[in-house]
Amino acid sequence: MLSRLTLAVTALALPAVGHAQAYQCSTPATVERVRPDLPSESQPKRDIPIGSYTLAISWTPQYCRDNGARTGSQFQCGAGNRFGFTLHGLWPDGVGKDWPQYCRAADFVPPPVIRAHLCTTPSAQLLQHEWAKHGTCMPGYRPAKYFNQSAGLYGKVRYPDMDALSRTPLTAARFAAAMASVNPGLKPDMMRVTATKQGWLDEVWICLDRRFRYRRCPVHQGGLAPTAPLQIWRGSR
Repeated sequence: MLSRLTLAVTALALPAVGHAQAYQCSTPATVERVRPDLPSESQPKRDIPIGSYTLAISWTPQYCRDNGARTGSQFQCGAGNRFGFTLHGLWPDGVGKDWPQYCRAADFVPPPVIRAHLCTTPSAQLLQHEWAKHGTCMPGYRPAKYFNQSAGLYGKVRYPDMDALSRTPLTAARFAAAMASVNPGLKPDMMRVTATKQGWLDEVWICLDRRFRYRRCPVHQGGLAPTAPLQIWRGSR
């Protein structure tokens, strides 16, 4: 038996400005069993001070275009669900170019916590990964607090008319300006836009200070150059 959650795109200051981007999401009564997510040689434990944060959000139509056939993607890319932007995660950053990760041993995220956040981050294993790699580096946080903090920040983000933007010539700077125009206090230099190798929108990284306020992104954080051309995959919409 599925409990039905349908989130309409909410009109704000502009007619097509969206709030939550889960257009339709049905959460299952039970969630898949997650695997441990552990540090490795290529992704080692790195327990260093937190200097700031990044809120990473993903564009699901592009993700499903590239990964829809992968094991574990069915909930996000099928099962009757339909997503726009979803929350990838809240990432603690360091003071310099390095960032903390896998700071302490991670317990399993409780199934009720996973289920509560599946319409925000539509993958149980990704939720486990985010807690293990990033949440464990935030002092005093447990899974429920970490995901409530992440979801609260994500829930405040508004979005421009993605359908209209997808039909116009875009650069990374124009897209960042469109995002900033519907989010009070957020400026284009406070986010990084990432894309696939073919130039299709992949993610938006919003830079936050230690009090979770918008801040200018550091130069080393990467992302597309402002003049880089950008396309938006609409999927079947």
